[in-house]
Amino acid sequence: MKEKEIERLTKLKEIEKDWYQKGFEKIAGIDEAGRGPLAGPVVVAGVIMPQGSMIEGVNDSKKVTEKKREKLYDLILEEAISYSVAIIGQDVIDEINILNATKQGVSKVVEGLEVKPDLIVVDALTHIDTKGIPYESMIKGDAKCYNIAAASIIAKVTRDRIMRQWDEIYPQYGFITHKGYGTAKHISAIREYGLCPIHRKSFTKNFIEIK
Repeated sequence: MKEKEIERLTKLKEIEKDWYQKGFEKIAGIDEAGRGPLAGPVVVAGVIMPQGSMIEGVNDSKKVTEKKREKLYDLILEEAISYSVAIIGQDVIDEINILNATKQGVSKVVEGLEVKPDLIVVDALTHIDTKGIPYESMIKGDAKCYNIAAASIIAKVTRDRIMRQWDEIYPQYGFITHKGYGTAKHISAIREYGLCPIHRKSFTKNFIEIK
């Protein structure tokens, strides 16, 4: 691993180092993918990485190419002490809104971790049910905290795989390219073909008549 990459990862782990020194041994990073799209689920992932983990390339998932994320996904899961993923579908998002759906996903992820963490760190969310485990909320945590960055990759890869599967069923919308986000191509397809079952009605009502 190049020195520059070692320096970047060391900086990404600085805040966790402080927590370890305060006595927290198992830190779970939690992040989501899919809060903004017009279609598909929101996916929340949580991961507890070993204190000494230094996987080359781990970063905010938005800063990593799709091909690289797929490789990192396997490496992260191989090293993880424990991990958990929650998939909250579009029907729930429409019913309780995206923020509450994401918070529900966080709680499910915490419940799903086989190893109980001493501390949970989440990207930007507050007022969440972490089942009595203390948590820290960090703005742009996926770019500042190694465990959150690792979780962001797990969430993103999981969601992208789901959207690729939906693309096979509804190829007319182009999910394989935009993953459900509101691109001009996607919006044009909605206007031409209407909504499919995985579209979020609460997200699409502003530019298309819902029948």
